[in-house]
Amino acid sequence: MQDRGLDTSTDAVIAALEAFDREAFGEAMQELARATPRSRPDEVATALTRLAPVLERLPIGVGGHLAQLTGSMVDFGGTPDLVLPVLVDRACEALEAAARFRVLHEKAYGEVPAPDDHERIPATIERFVEGADAHGLSDVEGQALVEAWFTGEHWVQPVLYLAQRRDVRAALPQRDRLTAAVEATRDHLETAGWLHGLLLVLDDAPLIVLHRESGRGFEVTISGIGDNFQLHTLLTAALMGGDRGLPGERPSEEEIAAATDGPELEPEGGMIGRVNLVDGEGTWIWNEGRPADIPVYDGARVVVLDPPPYRRTWSTGRPYPLMVPSVTAEELPAAEAARWLSRVKPAA
Repeated sequence: MQDRGLDTSTDAVIAALEAFDREAFGEAMQELARATPRSRPDEVATALTRLAPVLERLPIGVGGHLAQLTGSMVDFGGTPDLVLPVLVDRACEALEAAARFRVLHEKAYGEVPAPDDHERIPATIERFVEGADAHGLSDVEGQALVEAWFTGEHWVQPVLYLAQRRDVRAALPQRDRLTAAVEATRDHLETAGWLHGLLLVLDDAPLIVLHRESGRGFEVTISGIGDNFQLHTLLTAALMGGDRGLPGERPSEEEIAAATDGPELEPEGGMIGRVNLVDGEGTWIWNEGRPADIPVYDGARVVVLDPPPYRRTWSTGRPYPLMVPSVTAEELPAAEAARWLSRVKPAA
């Protein structure tokens, strides 16, 4: 069968949804996915403009795969703002409904089924809808909550995908609502847990970085760093080695690539820790945390680089493959570095 153009494929998706034709919808979605990379950016933008109101009115249990596809289509044309508002709104709706389902199900029936255990969907719908009255719900509302639990992650995924872009994080609508919805579900829905991490990412955030051994200090600005493992690598890459760098071993080029935008997230030999990160109070900054966890000390987030107390290794260079980080550093005057070092506490 000859592939259709993007405009025709978009027509087919909309027509299949209006006709409630599941088979035709699946075929039209495949055609839309094939046509998008071959289309001009303006054609993709037009398709996204047409699909956004469709996403707005689709039931949660039906539209998740179309939401995922439209999120990926942004890479080929248009701008995120064409679909981001509706994707965020529907992701919030799905997560809020999933959270409500979990609370009601645990109260009435005990432990909820795993969200990816789709074999339990029919039995869960039957039982939950039968008891909908007891929850103050109509049958339709009860089924919608069950569908949100089992398919809500499909609506979260495109927001997770797009929010790895810095421009999307800066323009993210309904951030407070999305944060609350993610917080209520992140321990149960995997995509919500990953999105929680992206909502905490710092962009254009200043750090005071001090090297206790040499007495040198730096004003560092970071963006797009997903965890402190990645921060650890990027700080040592930016500050160590070379004629003017700090003493110590700089990460290998493979490690740096894994922590920035290289195709291999897990370099051969893994990632190696070169320093110990400590905050201004002398408390260790654990690699498992995030830059946002680093406390403000005397008006700034302070990171002190100390010798590593033992050998640390980990496997992955960055937690979000598509998020491109940045680290810029300017050395502080010696007097200012000394002033900062005189005020921070020794490592605990």
